[in-house]
Order: sequence, then C-alpha cells, then structure tokens
Amino acid sequence: MSDIPEVLFVCVHNAGRSQMAAAFLTHLAPGRVRVRSAGSAPADAVNPAVVEAMKEIGIDISAEFPKVLTTDAVRASDVVVTMGCGDTCPFFPGKRYLDWRLDDPAGRGVAAVRPIRDEIERRVRGLLAELLPGRSTGAR
Repeated sequence: MSDIPEVLFVCVHNAGRSQMAAAFLTHLAPGRVRVRSAGSAPADAVNPAVVEAMKEIGIDISAEFPKVLTTDAVRASDVVVTMGCGDTCPFFPGKRYLDWRLDDPAGRGVAAVRPIRDEIERRVRGLLAELLPGRSTGAR
C-alpha cells in the first residue's frame, strides 16, 4: 500500500451503495485516501433517493454519475470493496478484497435508504480506522 491508500467501491449500477460509500470516505478523510467508485453495469444516473438521503446528512452527491468498472481502476486500488457485483470484479493477487453484503437501494424511497446509508457509514468508518490507524475518522 502506498502512503495514500486507494479504495475502490464497486456495485452493479454504481448508483447507490458504492456512491454512498465513496462519498463517506471522501468526506471523512479528505486528501488522506484516494477514493473511486464504479459499477459492473452502470446506470444512467445516481438514484435520487440516495442523493436525498446523503443530502440529509450534509453530503452533496448530486453532481456524481455512475462510472464503468475498469481493470485499471482495480489494478490501481489497494482495497476493493464489492457490494453485490458478484464475479464481475476482476481479481488481482495482492489486492485486499472486501465483500459488503448490503441491501440494494434501487427502487426504494428515502426512508428505506436511510438504514442502508447508516450501515455504509458504519462500515466506512471501520475501514478508515484500519487504513489510517490512530487518526481521527472525522465527524459527519
């Protein structure tokens, strides 16, 4: 791992879970971690309920857009966090892979997205504590 760890969050559509995770990590560790998100089959736009749920806690992801998963993104990452993308994520020896089993917010309203958002935040804070031990994980 380099001095600045690189993390890639991957889900199928890159419209919900991976977008929230990337936003949390970027928000909690600005400049201390390089963050990417991508999807194995990207949607046309980020889920509006996800955008609203993140806005409720002061994180604006309205300018984000789904990105396609590339081999180069995986290769450049120290940690790859998958969220329901199955076997579509390329595997490279020496990378750390985590599989976070989380409900998919697709087709759900803001009320149903909130508990998913909160669980993602909890997991991102745990990951950040591992990546940057002894450093503050920031406040919301």
